Amino acid sequence: MASRFNFYPPCPDPESVLGVKPHADGTAVTLLLQDKEVEVLQVLKDDQWFKVPIVPDALFINVGDLLEIMSNGILKSPMHRVVTNSESERISVAVFSFSDPDREVGPLAGLVTDDRPQMYKRVKHYENIFFENYQLGKRPLHAVRI
Repeated sequence: MASRFNFYPPCPDPESVLGVKPHADGTAVTLLLQDKEVEVLQVLKDDQWFKVPIVPDALFINVGDLLEIMSNGILKSPMHRVVTNSESERISVAVFSFSDPDREVGPLAGLVTDDRPQMYKRVKHYENIFFENYQLGKRPLHAVRI
């Protein structure tokens, strides 16, 4: 597990800057405590960005790539981004749940069937695949897809 405390100052030109570029998390699960007042998290669905509404004092739970791999694609790791705000600063806390990097991760045997064949390779050190592809602007899950 790892935690990250985020501080985003106001940005005078929010249309020209992203707080965090579009990505999906390379985790199993990510827990996010959002700012109570500033709505900046967006999720991609059907090629359109939607704001994630703020629910005060609630955790936003995000499925990551590892859980999509383990569920053989049943659970989806959503693409998301953080945008900036011109008037308000924002604070958030994210907690990331990772697998042991030396442990092989792949679809659970009970979730691979004749009707739903294995969709992802078994991998170790997914974080290396994740960061290599993330830096290239590619979706890391595509690198491990069969």
